[in-house]
Amino acid sequence: MLPFTREQFFSVFVDYNAALWPVSVLAYALAFLAILVIIAGWEQRTRIAALALSLMWAWTGAVYHATYFARINPIAYVFGVMFLVQAALLWRAAGVDNGWRLAAWSGWRSAVGWVLIAYAATAYPLIGMMTGHSYGNLPQFGVTPCPVVLFTFGLLLLSKPPCPWALMVIPVIWSLIGGSAAFLLNVPQDWLLLASGTISTVIMWSARKTGAA
Repeated sequence: MLPFTREQFFSVFVDYNAALWPVSVLAYALAFLAILVIIAGWEQRTRIAALALSLMWAWTGAVYHATYFARINPIAYVFGVMFLVQAALLWRAAGVDNGWRLAAWSGWRSAVGWVLIAYAATAYPLIGMMTGHSYGNLPQFGVTPCPVVLFTFGLLLLSKPPCPWALMVIPVIWSLIGGSAAFLLNVPQDWLLLASGTISTVIMWSARKTGAA
């Protein structure tokens, strides 16, 4: 059982979004920049996208988890550390040339990646509003855990060759944590999260096994 109620869970987003709403606009701008440079094929596209993801993970860990969610769930401090570690891994990956690249089309797995990107940025908030919540009372793109993780899986699936496994571990762990909680809290827009980690891992494993570029 969760140590908080559904009402308490959503009240966190009410306070969080009211205090920090302009940041979600900046998150969309970061995402747009990452997508733009990938589609345009810029030489520094992988570094830019990894840095954008790193900022999203760092903000979510330090501000959402450690500052807001911890008010109703002490374990959120642990989650915050997890997200900061992932931010550091992405930041490091942005500065190391290990052959990992992002490409707008890297085979059939990138189709799944674009679906997850579109879902995180557009379908996710729409489903939330369809279930009776106003946009300001919902988990926001780029600054709350589940949309950040879905968007991360989407970008990582654009990797050519497949991204380092180290970048997948924490997102997969959160997909299990957040996805399971979504069913207990009846948050339908997060239901895909539970499957996204498994789907992304299988796709990456298959790409490595077959030697796909």
